[in-house]
Amino acid sequence: MAGAQPPSTTSQPQSKAAIERGITRLGERITELEQFDLETVSSSAPADLVALAAAIKDTLIRCFGENTSTFRRLQSAAMIHAFPISLDDVRPNNQRYARESIDRSIALLKEAQRTLREDLVDAEHIAKSELDANLSENNTAFSRRVFVVHGHDEGARETVARFLMQLGFEPIILHEQANQGRTVMEKVEAHGQVGFAVVLLTPDDEGCAKGGTPEPRARQNVLLELGYFLGRLGRDKVCALKRGTLEIPSDFAGVVWESMEGSSWKQALGRELEAAGHEIDWNKVMRA
Repeated sequence: MAGAQPPSTTSQPQSKAAIERGITRLGERITELEQFDLETVSSSAPADLVALAAAIKDTLIRCFGENTSTFRRLQSAAMIHAFPISLDDVRPNNQRYARESIDRSIALLKEAQRTLREDLVDAEHIAKSELDANLSENNTAFSRRVFVVHGHDEGARETVARFLMQLGFEPIILHEQANQGRTVMEKVEAHGQVGFAVVLLTPDDEGCAKGGTPEPRARQNVLLELGYFLGRLGRDKVCALKRGTLEIPSDFAGVVWESMEGSSWKQALGRELEAAGHEIDWNKVMRA
């Protein structure tokens, strides 16, 4: 038979709204203590003081969770007495003893509020970080920046770049960016904050299996960058354009690619950009 799980020693993360509710509830308990009528205290704790102590304990549990280290640190706020605990502590004025007990409870509840306010700052920081990340992700997803991966075919590169510019996109061409002492992949990563990638597969190299006949293929850096943007953006935000006859690696069989023969590739690229969430002026597509 499995043993029981040990009690939690730390408070579980709470939402900003839950923390704010906790601060308000603690404030209500503090007000009740401050307004408590000490004239009702005689030789024992009155029923309304006992009820208030129970409410304080319940509030602490709601705020921090039972059996957490924070709850254990503050739980004595619910121990309100109107008479000495020790028989050696004999005081003639039970109201004064109750006042001291209430003041101690108020101080602990204010400490509980301070703890929650620190948690609230942390929660707001986390929420802001998540919002900034989501905004950054959305801005990237619908960015008008389009990375153009290319080989040695300068004509294909310039044709695609001009077409993208006519549609209002900003083509990012790697060799036009400053090196700043970085490797090729470091440059790709630095300029990869884009919403879409167009990969030009042109027969710039030859290759084959050992002992086979060399066949035209795209440059290896083009295939590497194709794989990079598939992983970074997803297949729906990558379009490959193929010019001429060349081998397409079987690992990329699921990639959308269009032939650059003729002008139909422009409509095809426009559709892919639109499907990825970008606004396309089809009049410009037809005139390009």
